[in-house]
This record gives sequence, structure tokens and C-alpha cells, in this order.
Amino acid sequence: QVQLVESGGGSVQAGGSLRLSCAASGRTFSSYAMGWFRRAPGQERELVAAISWSGGSTYYADSVRGRFTISKDNTKNTMYLQMNRLKPEDTAVYSCAAHQTLSSNDYVRRIKTADYWGQGTQVTVSS
Repeated sequence: QVQLVESGGGSVQAGGSLRLSCAASGRTFSSYAMGWFRRAPGQERELVAAISWSGGSTYYADSVRGRFTISKDNTKNTMYLQMNRLKPEDTAVYSCAAHQTLSSNDYVRRIKTADYWGQGTQVTVSS
């Protein structure tokens, strides 16, 4: 069993930055691919970024590529999402997810049906 707890959300003006963290319990964190999803009011959940178990491979949605950076520290059982140049359309509830897989090829597909989810943290970007 893995428990995920997000932190770091808040309110910021457009152009600002936030850093989200996702702390995970469990002794096998290093074997999990992880991802950040977001859901804005009235919209479908969107995969924003994903990272393979080793951290050696990453994926970004077109809407955030070049502005967001996902990283994973297996020694601290923590995943991060550095969000720069935030836009009002980035406003959403951000949730982290984890799926146990040692694949670096299809972790993006697997994270979309993740085994474990956090409860989410609100990010609000004002214009």
C-alpha cells in the first residue's frame, strides 16, 4: 500500500512560480512511475507530467512543456513539480499518482490508470 500526500499549492499571480511536492509512504517508492494530473472546474482530468521509476524519462503535456519540470527523489520518497511562468489556465486541483512499473517505455500509459492517488492540492493563478 502506498499513500500519497501533496503539498505546495496556493495562489499566485500570472507569471509566478510554485513548487508542488508529493510525499509517498512505502519502501518500494523507487519502483514506481509517478505523475501529476490536474482537473479544472468543468473539465476532464488531464495528465500534466509523468516520470519513470528511475527518473530517467519524463513526459509533459504540450500545454506545460517548457514551463513545468517534474522530478523524483527516491532517497526522500518525494516527487516534485516545479511550475514556472504560471498562467490563469493552469488553475486547477493538482493530484499526484503512482503506479508500480519498471518500464521506461509505457509508463505514461500505465500512469493514466495509476494504482494510487493523492487527494490533491489547489493551484490558483490570477491574471
